[in-house]
Amino acid sequence: MLVVCKLDFGGFLFLLSFYIFGLVFLVKNVVGIDLSLMQNRIISILVGSQISPHLATITEVIDHCKRLTTRVSFDEGEVKDDNLNQMLNAVENAPESATRKIGTAYVHNLCKAGNLFTAVRLLQSLCDKNIFLGPSAYNIILVAASEKNDIAILSQVFKDLIVSCQSLPSTSYLKLARGFVKTNDDVQLLRLVKEVSEMTFPSSMMVVNRIIFAFAECGQFDKALLIFKQMENLKCKPDLVTYNTVLDLLGHAGRIDEMLCEFASMKEAGILPDFISYNTLLNQLWKVGRLDLCSVYSRDMVESGIEPDLLTYTALIGSFGQSGNIEESLRLFNEMKTKQIRPSIYIYRSLIASLKKMGKVELAMTLLEEMNASMSNLAGHKDFKRTRK
Repeated sequence: MLVVCKLDFGGFLFLLSFYIFGLVFLVKNVVGIDLSLMQNRIISILVGSQISPHLATITEVIDHCKRLTTRVSFDEGEVKDDNLNQMLNAVENAPESATRKIGTAYVHNLCKAGNLFTAVRLLQSLCDKNIFLGPSAYNIILVAASEKNDIAILSQVFKDLIVSCQSLPSTSYLKLARGFVKTNDDVQLLRLVKEVSEMTFPSSMMVVNRIIFAFAECGQFDKALLIFKQMENLKCKPDLVTYNTVLDLLGHAGRIDEMLCEFASMKEAGILPDFISYNTLLNQLWKVGRLDLCSVYSRDMVESGIEPDLLTYTALIGSFGQSGNIEESLRLFNEMKTKQIRPSIYIYRSLIASLKKMGKVELAMTLLEEMNASMSNLAGHKDFKRTRK
């Protein structure tokens, strides 16, 4: 199969690389033909009157595109502007529907070749032309910078992304956090957070909260807490979401005393805990066996006017059963059913196990039969999620 195109550039070569890359892109992504099946097919490209027809296999076309990206040096002083300009013009003059895919492909090839600096320049230059490739292109560089442990590029690209995109996907925050796994340079991390908070003010609270959450999700608890403590020096101050995130990460890290301390600090700062705050405390206290404190904070929760939900009852029924107070577990079980909160299989299993342990086998068998009979109506994973009113 031959594809013949004629481009008249008016006496000068107009972006040979753009044409080649565009042709490869269209064949693979638009026409839907596997390029590996066409390696012996010939493409005839006629460019103006100054260049004779160029015959190349698909493999040679791909190699040309790779050479375009690999021959650009990573060193800023050696970057060839003509190569960068070719890529810029290729993206700028591409069909609107293909702009992002072509630009992102260039970014991918540059990063694969180790030319991160050129990839950053490409994105910045496109933004100057009001062309935004989307978070996926930036994420490619974030991953590449993480692999090279290049915190400078990682930080710059994240800041560029923050400026270019009104709402970032969670994947971008996670990729930023993973980029700091191999470094203990807290100075650069805190500088980045400070700059980002200033760039995004007055919406900086949401951005900083998502950064803290991302570091916590990656298991970098100390760095997340470091950012939390740094908020004293920022325009944005910790809010309910911040404290709930910190309570959760401290609980998962097994730092229960610190969790309780932050809960007290939260109330002292005038931030009223919500059902998420209390459920976080109750579940973590239950898991580590601090059952006495479960009773204390459950009373505090009720006195604060916060209604227990499925997650609350799960923790309380489990904790009372574990402590041997099976009567209180059964009372809570009946209470939740009276409030029309559907029990989950976890609650049934917890109660049955506690009853058997206490020697109340007959009652345990009764609950087992009740559980099996109502299996289709038991609460599922979605029922554990409660939205803030």
